[in-house]
Amino acid sequence: MRVNVITLRARAKVANAGIGVAAIFTLALLAGCATPPPADDKEAVAAYNEANDPIEPLNRYFFELNRFLDHILLRPVAEIYRGILPEGARRSVRNVSRHLDTPFIFANDLLQGEVERASDSFGRFATNSFFGVGGLFDVAAGDNPNDPDAGIPFHNEDLGQTLAVWGAGPGPYLMLPIIGPSNVRDGLGRLAEFYADPMTYAVENQHRTGFSLARSVVRGIDIRSRNIESFDEIERGSIDFYATVRSLYRQHRASEIANGRGPENPLPEMGDALEKDDKAERVSSNVK
Repeated sequence: MRVNVITLRARAKVANAGIGVAAIFTLALLAGCATPPPADDKEAVAAYNEANDPIEPLNRYFFELNRFLDHILLRPVAEIYRGILPEGARRSVRNVSRHLDTPFIFANDLLQGEVERASDSFGRFATNSFFGVGGLFDVAAGDNPNDPDAGIPFHNEDLGQTLAVWGAGPGPYLMLPIIGPSNVRDGLGRLAEFYADPMTYAVENQHRTGFSLARSVVRGIDIRSRNIESFDEIERGSIDFYATVRSLYRQHRASEIANGRGPENPLPEMGDALEKDDKAERVSSNVK
């Protein structure tokens, strides 16, 4: 009985702490809300609504925090990674990362009713598992860097895309610490993916968090290493870097959700191709 009482008290303390953290976070959100423009300023109101960024001051704070972390940590590590590993080894790292993502991509293909794309995902996983040495080589696509669309090309799907196909709206724009640009729908999708991804259960319970974290870190370093010059170019060419990233992220997600049937993806891997920010985003960035 004494043990049960102690356990209940401990749980109550944890619950109270969680409530406190939630309350602090809520206050931070309220404090970070952008002030809507006057109703008679129709152009500013239209830009504010199009931006759909009601907590822009707080988002900008996290954006600058992420830039700081990138400059002092992620970019240097990505440069070392690119300098030490030859191109073939880096391509194998990317192949393995994609291979581990494929079962979850397959599941999302099915949930979206994309039977042909699900067949491609299944074929890629089976082929690369048996003939690609567990995904080290992208045999399904020919593993040809000069012709990435050969064979069965890789495509990405995630829970946020599935929710969008099911009719869920994106919700307000979010700049998440460390993770980067997102929105309410995609943020919730990321949170749920830890439990929904079948590869999470491929390791023992006590190692699942570390396994997922390691996958995310390796993926992030790999992507950053392949886009060092691209991110530099987009930053140099931006009037408002924050607004540019927000615009590109939305175009990127719209293209992913459309599965290539919509506008051309301007940012295939969050930096492979660049487009400057449009006028509406620049106007909205000045609305505080």
